[in-house]
Amino acid sequence: MKFSRLKLHGFKSFSDLTELHLEPGLTGVVGPNGCGKSNLVEALRWVMGESSYKAMRASGMDDVIFNGSGNRPQRNSAEVTLVLDNSDRTAPATLNNADVLEVTRRIEREEGSVYRVNGKEVRARDVQLLFADASTGAHSPALVRQGQIGELIAAKPTARRALLEEAAGISGLHSRRHEAELRLKAAEQNLERVEDVINQVTQQLEQLKRQARLATRYRSISGDIRRAEATLFHIRWIAARAAEKETEAEQGRLINELANAQHTELEAQKVVFMADQAVQPLRDKEAAAGAALQRLTILAEQLAEEARRAEQRRAELTQRIEQTTADGSRERALLEESDEALRLAAEEKARLEVEAAGEAEAFAAAKAAAEEAMNAVRAAEAEARIAADLEAQVKARRAQAKRGAEDAAQRAARLRQQIADVERDAANVAAQLEADDGVTAKRNALDGAQALSAEAEAAAVAAEETTRQAQAALEAVRPKVTEIEAQVNRLDAEAQTLNRILNGGAKGLWTAIADELKVDAGFETALGAALGDDLEASSDAGAPLHWAGPIPGEGDPGLPAGATPLSTHVSGSGLLERRLNQIGVVDKAEGSRLQRELKPGQRLVTREGDLWRWDGFVSAADAPSAAAQRLAQRNRLAELDAELNDARATRNSLRADAQALNQSLEQSRNGERQKRDAWRTAQRDIATAQQELDRATKAVSELATRQSALEEARVRLASSLAEAEGIEADALKALEEAGDESEAAAMLAGKRTHLDETRGGADQARLKLGSFETAAQLRNGRLSQIANETANWQRRRGGAEAQVATLDKRLNELSQALETMNNSPAGFEERQAELDAQIATARAAHSAASDVLAQAQGNFKDADKAQRLAAEALSGFREHLARVEERLKGLIAQRHQIERQVQETLDIQAADTAFAAGIKPQDALPEEEATERKVERLKAERERLGGVNLAAEQESVEVQEKLDVMVKDRDDLVAAIAKLRSGIQSLNKEGRSRLSEAFEKVNAHFQELFTTLFGGGTAELQFVESDDPLEAGLEIIAKPPGKKPSTMTLLSGGEQALTAMSLIFAVFLTNPAPICVLDEVDAPLDDANVERFCALLDAMANRTETRFVVITHNPITMARMNRLFGVTMYERGVSQLVSVDLTGAAAVLESKVA
Repeated sequence: MKFSRLKLHGFKSFSDLTELHLEPGLTGVVGPNGCGKSNLVEALRWVMGESSYKAMRASGMDDVIFNGSGNRPQRNSAEVTLVLDNSDRTAPATLNNADVLEVTRRIEREEGSVYRVNGKEVRARDVQLLFADASTGAHSPALVRQGQIGELIAAKPTARRALLEEAAGISGLHSRRHEAELRLKAAEQNLERVEDVINQVTQQLEQLKRQARLATRYRSISGDIRRAEATLFHIRWIAARAAEKETEAEQGRLINELANAQHTELEAQKVVFMADQAVQPLRDKEAAAGAALQRLTILAEQLAEEARRAEQRRAELTQRIEQTTADGSRERALLEESDEALRLAAEEKARLEVEAAGEAEAFAAAKAAAEEAMNAVRAAEAEARIAADLEAQVKARRAQAKRGAEDAAQRAARLRQQIADVERDAANVAAQLEADDGVTAKRNALDGAQALSAEAEAAAVAAEETTRQAQAALEAVRPKVTEIEAQVNRLDAEAQTLNRILNGGAKGLWTAIADELKVDAGFETALGAALGDDLEASSDAGAPLHWAGPIPGEGDPGLPAGATPLSTHVSGSGLLERRLNQIGVVDKAEGSRLQRELKPGQRLVTREGDLWRWDGFVSAADAPSAAAQRLAQRNRLAELDAELNDARATRNSLRADAQALNQSLEQSRNGERQKRDAWRTAQRDIATAQQELDRATKAVSELATRQSALEEARVRLASSLAEAEGIEADALKALEEAGDESEAAAMLAGKRTHLDETRGGADQARLKLGSFETAAQLRNGRLSQIANETANWQRRRGGAEAQVATLDKRLNELSQALETMNNSPAGFEERQAELDAQIATARAAHSAASDVLAQAQGNFKDADKAQRLAAEALSGFREHLARVEERLKGLIAQRHQIERQVQETLDIQAADTAFAAGIKPQDALPEEEATERKVERLKAERERLGGVNLAAEQESVEVQEKLDVMVKDRDDLVAAIAKLRSGIQSLNKEGRSRLSEAFEKVNAHFQELFTTLFGGGTAELQFVESDDPLEAGLEIIAKPPGKKPSTMTLLSGGEQALTAMSLIFAVFLTNPAPICVLDEVDAPLDDANVERFCALLDAMANRTETRFVVITHNPITMARMNRLFGVTMYERGVSQLVSVDLTGAAAVLESKVA
């Protein structure tokens, strides 16, 4: 695949459609700095899939679009097309359908990029793989941008390995392997999730199967509960109806008795009414007499209160007169004080005004003398300032000259010392360079550390395998431990449940004899059917219901032939032996026949619970009794104890094995951890040795650099020393010319003495003027204060006069009010005597009326008592009737409740409960208590089943189907993981093989090209940092002619550039890329090396099909190109491309000369 043309439109500075032809041979691109040459390289990288805007020298990918210029607007899109010759059909299969491929990348602002190949839209990944398979691409080492030679020189060894990958043609290996590893990781995670889900679904399936079995048992018990509940509801419904009829009869009898009581109560009410009519007039008369007495009492109290208030008013007026007289005396004293203060203020004001008139002329004379003295001081200060400036100028010139001489002398001495220090440091550096052999020692240490790391890695791998085997052994034991743990827990839970049932079922203070018996397995139901509730009796003689001591049974009749005594299957208590000897165990088919042969007291039973008694009673097998269940549970508990002991022994043995394997695993892990720590320590030692080697190499380089810097510093310091000595001579000459400063100092002293004398006179005049000003200020201040005080006293005097007038008026009014009160008539005693006589008469009349009323009220109370007794009797009958009615309502509600419960529980009518229970009309109803116990027992048995999933059977089928699908998916994932691992291994194997082969070829070409470019010397490539070529770094060891072997960092700039070019061209010779772009790589080379560089380019162009594009400013390089493209910027911000075919031009020139 060959590169033919590059077309740009709107990319960076190329606003117009521009086309760059990529012909065989050497194509040069020239132009001034900043005209857009490097934009061609960036366009090539961009169309090949570059995704980093920073690599495009932009702040965002939209910045690659032409941003406008002074005369052109910005564009909204950019497009770059690369035309490829695919006649050899080496493109990937998805794109290998044409001889010419046009790869286009287009970007629009804020919408991102779009890739197309021959007009068909493709992914960026497809374009990147297209160029990667052709050993090129956006990050290909064959596209050498500005500064990339320096980056290659400074790159780490692992980064340089990319050159070998280009040579081996495996540039796309890492991306494909990374994709495969991501798929592998995702598949392994999916497998883990599927395994977890399968385990969960398996557990769910087992649980659903158990739930299905429980559901079957649940349905059977629920049917029995429905029949028993129907029986219980029928019994209660019949009883409720009977109680309802009896209560209705009692209600009729009570209604007749209530009617008689009501007649008696009405007669009593009439008597009470007549007595109440006689009492009411007497009560009104008594109330009128009491009201008259109360009115007279109130009038007496009001008269006393009026006398008290008059006396209180007289005392208040007297007090107010005294207070008003005192206030008038105080205000008159204030008037006298105000008159005195105003007189003194007027006298002081007249005195101060006379003093102010006498001092006016003296103040004007003092002010004129002070101004004259200040003018003399200003003139003396000006003369002193001129003398001081003259002296300062003389001193400054001498000080500056003296300081310049001293500074120059100090600088010269300092420079001489620095030159000596530099020469000494240069000698030390030269000695260190001659004696330094640390690089070789550090390299040997690095080799030793790498060998130790390889040994530690092998030991770590072996320890890892040991740990894996121990882990596998432990994982094999763990399921067995989990299974036996589950079995122990299940047996233990069942045993604990039976213990709780057996221990919690005891009622009362005495233990039932059933708890003392031991019954053979399978005969519990037979024993329960034979003895029934007798098993609930105790063996304790103190119990109300108990079995007495053993009674001899020598004369007891024997059982019929074919019947086995039940006592042969029951043991544990001798109290039941006689009873058990008279109970025979038979088959169900023989029971009816043998019943006729039974003697009194004998009975036959089957193991299923059928019963035949001597008196003709027959009982078919039903659910086992509570005692039979308890006996069966006790037998089951004994079996569980034995099973539990065996399971625990097995569990303890497996636990010991697992613990031993766990300890072995832990020891293996510790060993593996130690081996890995040793491996990591060895790797750290390698890193440390590498760092030491790098530091040693860097130290040698730094010493060489320092030696060159010290020489430059010595030359610079010598020049500075000569300059400092010249400055010192000039300063000494200026010091001699500055003159003497004593004359200027004497003149300055005289001027300052005159200034001091003038300032003294001025101070005296200023003090005198100040005394006059201070006295005037104090006087003016006092006059202002006197004016304020006079106004205040006048205001206070006016207020006192007004207050005196007011107080005199108030005193006159109070005196008149007191005189009026003293003159009022005094008739309170006469009025009091008259009221006392009226009160005595009214009290006697009220007493007589109260006596008559009391007698009438006694008669009313007797009649009322008789009426209450009749009412209480009537109330008793009513309450009794109400209780009967409430009981009747309760019975009706109870019957309705029973009917609702039947409807809600059994979904039938109450009349149909007999049919649902299987009770015939002629059959007697069973006892309610026994039926209720049977219902409770069945419900308790159903409750012991716990939560039951009735849809478990259907759910188990659905879960099984889901599990089958998941197992198939898991198998597919396992196969896919194995395939991915195999593919990754194949990629790694092929990559190592091709990379090792490429290394040999590149190394050979590198040695050849290095010798060619340097005109001698040797060089080689080495793998470092890892034994795996895919992970190792690439180190360059170069030995230019006449120098020792060293790494690239110790070479000069030109030597480093030539070495890097040798490596790049070695890669070309091994696996030539379709195109090579060299952006100003000849910049650090001198003319001789540029000639060698150009010769090498010619040789490479002849030996390979690589098309070279060289961007250069060197005229030698331009002259060696086959064609030149010039990039110009005739309009600021807009690039344009022009071309010249030098080969064709040379041919035309030769033909004209010939």
